Parts: sequence; C-alpha cells; structure tokens
Amino acid sequence: MATPSSGSASRVDQARARAANLGLVARTVYAAATPPTRADVAAHTALNRSTVSRLVDDLVEARVVAELDPVSRVGPGRPGTPLVPDGSRYAALGLQVNVGHLTALVVDLAGVVRARRDVAADQRGSSPARVLTRLGRLARDAAAELPDGLRLVGGGLALPGIVEADTERLLRAPNLGWSDVDVAALLASGPLAWLPMTVGNEADLASRTISLTRPGHPGPVQHFIYVSGETGIGGAVVVAGQPLPGRHGWAGEIGHVTVDPSGPPCPCGSTGCLEQYAGKRALLAAAGLAAEAATAELLSRVSDGDPVAVAAVERAAWALGTALAGAINLVDVPVVVLGGHLRDLAGVLTPRLEATLGQRVLSAGWVPPTIRAGGGELAPGALGAAYRELERVLADPDSVIAAPALADLSGHPSAMTGP
Repeated sequence: MATPSSGSASRVDQARARAANLGLVARTVYAAATPPTRADVAAHTALNRSTVSRLVDDLVEARVVAELDPVSRVGPGRPGTPLVPDGSRYAALGLQVNVGHLTALVVDLAGVVRARRDVAADQRGSSPARVLTRLGRLARDAAAELPDGLRLVGGGLALPGIVEADTERLLRAPNLGWSDVDVAALLASGPLAWLPMTVGNEADLASRTISLTRPGHPGPVQHFIYVSGETGIGGAVVVAGQPLPGRHGWAGEIGHVTVDPSGPPCPCGSTGCLEQYAGKRALLAAAGLAAEAATAELLSRVSDGDPVAVAAVERAAWALGTALAGAINLVDVPVVVLGGHLRDLAGVLTPRLEATLGQRVLSAGWVPPTIRAGGGELAPGALGAAYRELERVLADPDSVIAAPALADLSGHPSAMTGP
C-alpha cells in the first residue's frame, strides 16, 4: 500500500505529466501548417488518441484551441474536426520605447492585434519615470478597448539598450540617455501596476516577429542575424528561433561594434561604432538631410543620383557589411534580416552588402550570405514582447487557465478604464 507521501508524489507527477502533455498538444496545434485533427495531433506527438482527445477537450473548454466544422475523410472512419488557435480568451500587452516613438499594443493568442496606440515623440534625454508613466497610460487606453471576456495574461516592454537578464534592470540606453534604471520598480508604481510585466532588449524581442508569424507558429527563417535600425542600431543572433542572450543577456549589440577606431564619437563612449555610419540620424546627416526627414526622401535622392546621398548609403553599406562579416565569421549564421529604416533601404543596401560579405566572410564560397528585409511593423519590439508572453501560455496552458482575471490582479475593477 502506498504511503501518504508516496501518494502525494504520484499525484504531483501525474499533474506535471498532464501539464507537459497539455502544452505539447497546444503547441502542436499552433505550429501546424494546416489545421490538424485530433488524430493528426496524436500521430505527431506519439500520445494515444484518448489522451489527446481529453486534452483537446480541455483546451477547447479553456478557449485556447477552437474547433472548425468536421471535414469528411477519404475512406472509412468518422469525419475529422480541424483544430485552430483561439484568440477569444487570452491576450498580452506589448510596449516599446524608442528614441522617436512610443507604442502600446494588445495581441490575442491567435496573433491578432486587438488594440494599439502609437505616439511620435523625441525621447532623447528624457526622464524614464515620465516616459514610462506616459506609456502606461497609452497601454491602459489600449486595454480599455478590449471586448468582454478577453483577458490579459501579462505584458512585455522592449527597450533600446542593455537589459540585465536576472533583474530586468536597464543598464544603459545611450540614445535615450538612460543609465541604471530600475524599470520594474517604475512600472510597479505607475499606471501598469495592475499587470505583471517583463522587460527585454528591443532587438531581441523584435527578432521574434521574424522567427514567428504568430504565437506558436514558426516563420520561414529560424537561423539569422537581425539588425534593427532606428536612431541607433540594435541586433540579435537567432538560432533555432531563439535569440542568443549571452552570459548576462547583453549579446547582439552590433550597433556598437567598432568599424573604424578613428571614426566619429558615439554616445556609448566609444568611437567609430556601426551606428555612427548606418544609424538613421547619422545616415541622414551624411546625406545632407534633416534628422526628421523620411527614409523615402533619402531613397529619392539616391535614385536621382545625388552624389552626397549615394556616398552616404555607400558608407553605411560598407560599415554594415564590415560589422556583419565579423559577426557571421564568429557565429556561422549567414542570413541577415534588416529591420527599421534598414528594411526600407534594403533595395539599395543589399547589392553593396552582398559584395562586402562575399569578400569578407570566410565561408562565403560555400554558403553565400543572404540579405532579407523584415516586416513592416512600426514597433516589432512591442509585438515580439507580446508574442513572448503568449508563448508562455502555450508552454503551460494550466498556468493561465486557473489564473485570476485582470480586475483581480489590479485589486479593483476599474484598472483598465481609470484616468
């Protein structure tokens, strides 16, 4: 006869096994190229059909997974019922602070953006407390648009700087002028105190919008170097769909790779950093354009053969190619995805970049480096931050199924609609 302690341990083991299998089934449905049936899920996971059927029933009841109308099978057997992501119950908040704008958006579990707020604002030399308070109000306004029954499971904030992985403290964001900021404490004391929040590097989080097309669904590229362009240059090295964090979570800062030690000074304190050649403000200035000019104006001048604009793009491509060649030689990831203003310039940058990489990358003769343009999302860091929170739902659906509703997290029911 089992002792009470062994019986308790057995129940814990069973609960863990169920939670693991529930997450496995959920992730299988979300990752499928076409809506799978219960039989398809059983075949893919090697779980027996009765177990899969029970788990799917739980996921449908919890509105993590939805059922479509049954479809006829070829040959004997009952019609199969396709399973698809369900975005009607769970959603996550994604926030982003960049030098030129603030963004707050809400994404549901099926990957649909349900609400968003974007505000153009120059954040250079700003107060972190004031910026995060303003961002919190934008987030609350966006959350107020959500329909009844759609629950926020958490939120993520993307910042353009070095974020300490263990404490989520922002150590430095040179282009904002922020240093040693306890972001978690500011969030906890501001308009977002009602919602659990995580903090991460903007480029790391933005790279998730390339490795995923929606929560749980892999994109066509899983190994790449992501280069995020705005005022500065951020980056992430992504392997098997996950950004490589490094020992402290600081990896990927390609914008501060030195391409010319005798080059111009950088706000980070070094000289000749990549972003002093390929960052948006530096590139526009070199082309003789105002800092507020649109990338389209630069492209127009290049198209017209303006020698100053052409020289600025050539210089940026040289610097970017030099930095990327070193990164590819170091980590053996020969696909580069351009984001932000670099995405807009991909057409003129790509031929020049490919030439530089072909010359400087040791393995180029066997696997030529390729350049891709990222998506057109204004704030991919915010979207990626929301994706990261929703991926946790798919990893452990039970953790959110039994969680308190949003109003309970805030302690009062007016958390989404207060001033």
